[in-house]
Amino acid sequence: MENNFTETVRYYDAQKKVKEIRGFYEHLTVYALCNPIVIVVNYMTSPEYLWWIWSVMGWGIAIVLHGLKVFSLPPFFNKKWEEKKIREILEKEKQQRLENNHGNKFE
Repeated sequence: MENNFTETVRYYDAQKKVKEIRGFYEHLTVYALCNPIVIVVNYMTSPEYLWWIWSVMGWGIAIVLHGLKVFSLPPFFNKKWEEKKIREILEKEKQQRLENNHGNKFE
């Protein structure tokens, strides 16, 4: 029974990861298709000021951050950091409970 539960959880985790990866590639595709249009519009309307650079750079930063998150590459705030933080919080709460009880066994 435990094994089936574990397999089910692993399946749903994998399914969630695949959806995240698909979302990233959809985002990247929209970026690749829309930016040439933005560039053409810029050159047709106001070629003296190249504002498309800001659009491409801003959206590009968002794409990079999205990719880092999806592929678990950020240098901080990853799963290992989350697990460490959870352990810290649980330990702190446990310590506070012990201090609040003042050694009273009946509380």
